[in-house]
Amino acid sequence: MAQPLDLPLDLPIDPLLNFLQILDYLGVAVFAVTGAIVASRKNMDLIAFLFFATMTGIGGGTLRDLILGVPVFWTRSEGYLLVCFTVSVLMWFGAHIVEGWGKPLRWADAVGLAAYCVMGSAKALSVSEMPVVAVLMGVATATFGGILRDVVVGDPSAIVKPELYISAAVIGSTVFVILTILGLSLWPAAIIGAAAAFVLRAGAITRGWTLPSYRPPAAR
Repeated sequence: MAQPLDLPLDLPIDPLLNFLQILDYLGVAVFAVTGAIVASRKNMDLIAFLFFATMTGIGGGTLRDLILGVPVFWTRSEGYLLVCFTVSVLMWFGAHIVEGWGKPLRWADAVGLAAYCVMGSAKALSVSEMPVVAVLMGVATATFGGILRDVVVGDPSAIVKPELYISAAVIGSTVFVILTILGLSLWPAAIIGAAAAFVLRAGAITRGWTLPSYRPPAAR
């Protein structure tokens, strides 16, 4: 049986694990913020804040771990749920402040997508020998929580809009995986991959960047 891809990392294992954990907590926290923002816009109670923040924060990583057949990350450390609960309470008192920053949901979602597409790919590379699987797991980790949030609350999901969303996660994950396979160490590979995803999302938010949409022959 083929072995999982050996990451060509020149970092000691403890800094590596710390780096991945930072990305993991960052992704959970930022996506939890987006879930709480949705709850605030619907004038929901604190329990709903907790529900949407937690569902959005851990949704993508949960799907990733279930597909990879590894223990679900938040069942092994209560810190992730604590982050979601803390974000929920803070947003319960301060959502109106965050809303005043301008497009907070979309920008927070962009940060979470950038961090989580890299984190998801890195975790997949540690258990699978296939780079394509790593890219797909990065995309799933980065997008599923937000998609689930929008579906449950009844808002149009970003995936049905023409702007770059899943495409940004695909590019960020692909860049990270390719650079890692080529021998670049984790830190620069992760930073470049996350930056690629964030820049694409930022362009979609500020300049309306999109991919070409399908048009039937009669409309061409």
